[in-house]
Amino acid sequence: MNISEQQLNNMMSAVTTALQPLIRALPVTPVEWADQNYYLPKESSYGEGEWKTLPFQIAIMNSMGNDQIRTVNLIKSARVGYTKMLLGVVGYFIEHKSRNSLLFQPTDSAAEDFMKSHVEATIRNVPCLKDLSPWLGRKHRDNTLTLKRFSSGVGFWCLGGAAAKNYREKSVDVVCYDELSSFEPDVEKEGSPTLLGDKRIEGSVWPKSIRGSTPKIKGTCQIEKAANESAHFMRFYVPCPHCGEEQYLKFGDDASPFGLKWEKNKPESVFYLCEHHGCVIHQSELDQSNGRWICENTGMWTRDGLMFFSARGDEIPPPRSITFHIWTAYSPFTTWVQIVYDWLDALKDPNGLKTFVNTTLGETWEEAVGEKLDHQVLMDKVVRYTAAVPARVVYLTAGIDSQRNRFEMYVWGWAPGEEAFLVDKIIIMGRPDEEETLLRVDAAINKKYRHADGTEMTISRVCWDIGGIDGEIVYQRSKKHGVFRVLPVKGASVYGKPVITMPKTRNQRGVYLCEVGTDTAKEILYARMKADPTP
Repeated sequence: MNISEQQLNNMMSAVTTALQPLIRALPVTPVEWADQNYYLPKESSYGEGEWKTLPFQIAIMNSMGNDQIRTVNLIKSARVGYTKMLLGVVGYFIEHKSRNSLLFQPTDSAAEDFMKSHVEATIRNVPCLKDLSPWLGRKHRDNTLTLKRFSSGVGFWCLGGAAAKNYREKSVDVVCYDELSSFEPDVEKEGSPTLLGDKRIEGSVWPKSIRGSTPKIKGTCQIEKAANESAHFMRFYVPCPHCGEEQYLKFGDDASPFGLKWEKNKPESVFYLCEHHGCVIHQSELDQSNGRWICENTGMWTRDGLMFFSARGDEIPPPRSITFHIWTAYSPFTTWVQIVYDWLDALKDPNGLKTFVNTTLGETWEEAVGEKLDHQVLMDKVVRYTAAVPARVVYLTAGIDSQRNRFEMYVWGWAPGEEAFLVDKIIIMGRPDEEETLLRVDAAINKKYRHADGTEMTISRVCWDIGGIDGEIVYQRSKKHGVFRVLPVKGASVYGKPVITMPKTRNQRGVYLCEVGTDTAKEILYARMKADPTP
C-alpha cells in the first residue's frame, strides 16, 4: 500500500491534534514558576523587574502550592513581600495548575483597588497569563473588577470580605485572605471569615486555604487565632556567620544578651548580637540562603516547603496545616538602621509602640494589664444630668445597629470639644424587613428632644448599619428621610482608615454608602474612656 507524503503529513497532523488534550506541562514548584514567569509591575512594586524569590520566601511559597498542605497561615510584618508572593502563587494556580481561586480583601473597595493595581498589572506583565486573557484592556464579561475568567476556563475572583453574600455560591480550589486581621470577626453575624470562606473549597480535590496578615491586638487578632489552630509554628533560623550556630532573629531589649544593639543616639552603629556566643553580626554578613524553617514545639523543619523532616532528621509527610512567622529584620527592602529609627520614633508616640510591634516585629500587641478598663472603672465615670438634652449640647446624632430581630438606636448630644452625652437608647423589636417595624424606626428618627433651655431639638444626622440585613432596606429609608440626613454605613476594619469615609458620589442605589474605620474608632473610644469625665 502506497501512502503519499501528503497523506502521511495529514495522518501525523490528525494524531497530533488528537493527543493535544493529553499534553501537560512538566510539573514545577510555585517558586520555579514565579522565577521563570513572574514580573513586578512598576505601579505596584518598589522596583520594576523580574521576580527572584528570596531565601525566606521559598518555603512559604512552596507550601502555598503544596497539595498535601491544606492550610497555610503567615503572620508577618510589613515589607516582606507577602502580596507579591500571593500574586505569584495565584498566577501559578491559574496558569500551571488550572485551578479556580478566590481572594478576599477586607472590604469591597480594597478588593477593587487590589484588582486594578495588582492583578490587572500582573496579567499584563506576565506573558503566559496575558496569553490566557484575550479580553485584556477592553470591556468584557470575563474581565470585571470582581472576576477574571481566562480562556482556559479558570476563574479568579477578588471580593470584599465584609459582606456575607460574597462568601456564597463560589466553588473554588483555592481561597486566600489578604490582611485577615482587618476583617470583621463576625461577618454580618453569620460567622468568621475563614469559616465562611473555607466552605468554598470543601468540594475541591486539592483544597487550599491561604491566610496572611500583619497582626493586631493579642487575644482578638484573627491571624493569631488561625495560627493557634495549627500544630506547627515555623520561624526562620539562620546560621551565625562567625560561630555557625542557628537562631531566628529577635529584636531584643536593653536587658537581653542578644538581638539588635546600637550605641546610644547612633542608629547607624546597629549590629546583631548572636544569642549563642555573643558574636557581632552586621546585616551585610548575614547569609539567609542556608536558613531553615523550624518549629520549636514539634521540632519539624523544612528548607523549601516541599520536603519536611523531624527533629532527628527523618523525612516526614508535609503537615495538613502550617504557620510561618517573618519580620522586617529579614527583609532586603529595608535596613536594620531604619528599624532602629522606627523604634526611636515609636517611643515618641503613645500609639507608636503598638504600630512598631505590629508592623515591624510582626507580633500581636498586648495591652498592659493596668490599662485595661473594667466595668466599675466605667461606672465611676457616669455623669447624670437632669434635662433630656444638657445645656452644652448643640447638635444631635444617632446610630442604628441592625440585628435580625431588632434595631437598636442610640442618640448622642454633642457639645464643643467633641464632648458627647448619651441622650436616648431605643430598642425596636421586630423583623427588619417588615414595614411595621420600619415605621417605628421612622418615628424614632423623627423624635423630638427637649433641651435644657426649653427648646426642642431633632436628630440632625443618622448613621444606619447595613450589616446583618438586606442593605436595600436602609437605602430606601435613606432616600425617604434624606440622603444626607440618614447615611447607610458599613464597617471596614482596615488599619489607619478614618473613622468615617464619606463618598463624593452616590452609589448605584442612589445613596451615600459610608465606610467606618472600626479599628480607628475603637482606638479613639478606648483612649477617651481612660480620660476623666468633664465636670
